[in-house]
Amino acid sequence: MTSSEGPAGRQRSGERPNTSPARGRGGRTLRDLGLSLAVLAGMVLVLTGLSRGCSFSPGGISVDPHAVPTVDQSAELRSAAARVGFSVRDPRLPAGWRANSADVSDAGATPGGPRVVQVGWLTAAGRYLRFAQSSADSADLARFEAGRPPGENPVSTGTVDVAGRQWTVYPGLRDEPSWLTDLGGVRLLITGSGSPDEFRTLAAAAQSAPVLPRSP
Repeated sequence: MTSSEGPAGRQRSGERPNTSPARGRGGRTLRDLGLSLAVLAGMVLVLTGLSRGCSFSPGGISVDPHAVPTVDQSAELRSAAARVGFSVRDPRLPAGWRANSADVSDAGATPGGPRVVQVGWLTAAGRYLRFAQSSADSADLARFEAGRPPGENPVSTGTVDVAGRQWTVYPGLRDEPSWLTDLGGVRLLITGSGSPDEFRTLAAAAQSAPVLPRSP
């Protein structure tokens, strides 16, 4: 006997009606939950890896000393002294400070101008300080280290005294200050995220550091 249902409600003979409930938010399976947790765990691992090398503290950014390289400070500075036309000093820092970068750059906009010898350290507290030595004038060196464009004259925010020598303070990158002084016709500059005491430690070491020979 054929069904007398209309076209909208017609059901073919032998077919079972679909009685499965629609799969909504409340019908998710344990497999779906497991996949979601796996994705979340992967994101946490990625973020942990990216942030492993540094952390934030009230005194500024601190760096994990085990996550950065080490350089031979004295060897790098001796090499630089043989390549630049000014006196280069090799500061002696306290135990726990570690040199992690060194470079010789052009302070001017074009090659052939004043050179800058740079060394960076991680302090014992994990903060970063960079020491620059150059024959460039004070304004050019302060501008170069702060990453400011040529022609923009930095404005001093004051001075500090370190063992009887005056260092002029300039704004640096982000909220980091730059301390600058002239010693024997060479400009010395310190900048970074270090504390005032760490700035003073590096400034005192730079002032008392012997001049390296210029021969290779």
